[in-house]
Amino acid sequence: MISPGTTKEDSALLANSFIQNWIRQQAILHKAETNLDDEKKDVEQKLEEYRNSLITYIYETELIRQKLDTVVSDQEIEKYYQENQRNFELKDNIIKVLYLRVKKDAPKIKKVKEWYKSTNSKERLLLEGYCYQFASDFHLDDETWLLFDELLKKVPIKTYDKESFLRNNRYIEMEDSTNLYLVNIKDMKIRESLSPLSFVKDDIRVW
Repeated sequence: MISPGTTKEDSALLANSFIQNWIRQQAILHKAETNLDDEKKDVEQKLEEYRNSLITYIYETELIRQKLDTVVSDQEIEKYYQENQRNFELKDNIIKVLYLRVKKDAPKIKKVKEWYKSTNSKERLLLEGYCYQFASDFHLDDETWLLFDELLKKVPIKTYDKESFLRNNRYIEMEDSTNLYLVNIKDMKIRESLSPLSFVKDDIRVW
């Protein structure tokens, strides 16, 4: 799991993250085994029902995807998008973003403030391991468009002009009484501008 050339300090962080997650899972399992009666611990039938439901869902989803892919090609979607751009004006601001929330006294804060800005794959892996161990909330998928309002529900950003804020801020570091918030806005689109194709592709496919 640990790439060659990783420093001893970072290797220890990654290894410790994996170990802590495993210990936490085992501790909860042991507690459940101890406190639940035999009837509630008999999960074989529930597992079988869940397995059957999951397989059915995956199968139906794949059938729908294949049918849609057959009926509407990517080329057709892009053609429709290019010819009808007036229909794809954004109603809200959207962003590609990475953010995390940690306690102000969490370890390695200085390192984390470097990692969340980095494009280095090794440092991204270190950030991911850190988040699973110490962050109380985080979002690391910075390739998917999100509504800016969704971020505002998680990070106490105060602004009366969202568009101006997005145009003038990329890296955001802020605190409340207990937490540190780190935000890296990788890309943004302002409302009333043209929506990215990737943001409306699924909508076009079913129209």
